Amino acid sequence: MAQSTAAIRRWSPAIVTLVAMAALTAPADAAPRQARPEVTTEATAPRNAGEPLMAIVSVKTQKVTLYDADGWILRAPVSSGTKGRETPAGVFSVLQKDKDHHSNLYDDAWMPNMLRITWSGIALHGGPLPGYAASHGCVRMPYGFAEKLFDKVRIGMRVIIAPDDSEPVEFSHPALFVPKPEVIAAAPARAERLAREADVAAKTALGAKNAAASLRNLEGLKARADAAFASAEKGFAAAKTDQAKARAEDQKQKAAAKVAELQTQLDAARASAKSNAEAAAQDAAKAAREAKLALQPVSVFISRATQKLYVRRPTRDRAPEAGEMFDTILEVPITIRNADKPIGTHVFTAVAPANRGLRWTAVTIDGGDNAKAALDRITIPQEVLEHIAPTAVARSSIVISDEPLHRETNYRTEFVVALHDQPQGGLAMRKRPAEVRTARRDDGSNRRSDWNSWGGGQYYNQRQNGGFFYQRPW
Repeated sequence: MAQSTAAIRRWSPAIVTLVAMAALTAPADAAPRQARPEVTTEATAPRNAGEPLMAIVSVKTQKVTLYDADGWILRAPVSSGTKGRETPAGVFSVLQKDKDHHSNLYDDAWMPNMLRITWSGIALHGGPLPGYAASHGCVRMPYGFAEKLFDKVRIGMRVIIAPDDSEPVEFSHPALFVPKPEVIAAAPARAERLAREADVAAKTALGAKNAAASLRNLEGLKARADAAFASAEKGFAAAKTDQAKARAEDQKQKAAAKVAELQTQLDAARASAKSNAEAAAQDAAKAAREAKLALQPVSVFISRATQKLYVRRPTRDRAPEAGEMFDTILEVPITIRNADKPIGTHVFTAVAPANRGLRWTAVTIDGGDNAKAALDRITIPQEVLEHIAPTAVARSSIVISDEPLHRETNYRTEFVVALHDQPQGGLAMRKRPAEVRTARRDDGSNRRSDWNSWGGGQYYNQRQNGGFFYQRPW
């Protein structure tokens, strides 16, 4: 033991020197590393799940979580967009589903169980997961998870791409819509009745249109009869003999009788035309459409950037190109207190009926105020509340954001909101088709009183009709 102690003392300077040199020459990799986030594994909630209401993708932790009215139901790892092609953070919804999608941009690459969230090509779909962000902008999910999810998701489901981890929390506030149960209960019968009335009015308008054509024909016949009577009068005046005068008098009487007959028909046709059946049909069709829309969830977007409130509802009508059409019901100015102060981005969702009202959740995905403070700063016009709140149903939503509507918003989307302070490479790298303003309604209206007008100035990207853009699956 004494010898060992002496040996240690003799070698101590040398050991200290070697340790010091090792510390100086150690590679940078040997420095302590920041702990990586825990790897997400596929999971299913240990309860009976309802229909998915929203999916939240966390870019930071590379995971997707599905929620029903009572909480999370499914979870899985994902691979979002790589640097330069980042998946855009923001608020989206499912626009189209394709069980066996193949890219027409990247060598027919297979993207199974595709859930599109922008028409320029961002989607959730099955794909390989290397354990980090590696896609060209889409959100890749495990193949089996994507297949399981596909049949559970409906068109219109909310998709939130969050920079960090976000989740819905139970929320209540006086500004949230409170429906009227008696209005909700009567809505289906009202929609059916107005649809029948609109059909009758349309047939009446068609009859009026045919009557208008008959009126024009009668006016032509009457003009010719008047000319024939005038000619008969001239013939009678020019007659020299009694026989000629008798013949001219007979022609004159026949012409006068024809004029009288046609005048009677013309008066009746003109009286019928004054019923304005075409205008009545337009009003009936408008009322029927509004009643049909009242059966659907209402979506409201409030933008601090534009100081406006926008309202949309899905029509459930197929768009000619692909997807479903949305009806822009309203766009009005809105008052936001301290409008120069950031308000954040918040998504409020009516998840289920409750106590003669609705049960709401809130998700905050961007800094600014908290959800309550954000709603406290906003005054929704009373006429807007009176128009849409009574028929608000589950899946209705209010989105508040500092952002304006993104250019991806058009008549085949709900509201698309992208956070400007987060990378948007996955959107920026996709070609932006030429914008063509959508046509107005048939009546050309854009009055505030016309709640179903296309007055929001939406844009339709014409070149997107035949081309969808997707990234490679590797």
